[in-house]
Amino acid sequence: MAFSEIELKRIDKLVGALCRKKTPEQYKDELSFEYRLTGHDLLILEIRPMWNNPQEKTETSVAKLKFNRTRNVWQLYWQRANGKWLKYEGKSENKDLSILVTEIDQDSFGCFFG
Repeated sequence: MAFSEIELKRIDKLVGALCRKKTPEQYKDELSFEYRLTGHDLLILEIRPMWNNPQEKTETSVAKLKFNRTRNVWQLYWQRANGKWLKYEGKSENKDLSILVTEIDQDSFGCFFG
């Protein structure tokens, strides 16, 4: 089952706000953060111009949140340098999305923003 409009608004309020907070206004053409929803997977992306062709953009994954509808819980993942997604070792699951968004923002282990 897809997300309802209320759930989508809550996701944008929390995750969209994080992306807007992390995107410096004066550098938004050079660095921005966005999120993308695919099914129950939510991917936070860093977007920059390509170094050898500034007209093209490159996307780097920052964090992944998965919603498990049967358990009604969000799960947080980080991406290793080899591209594999691993469950985050801090607060990796919560029914409250805001708890995990705060965990991404604080980035205590340097997994998301370095």
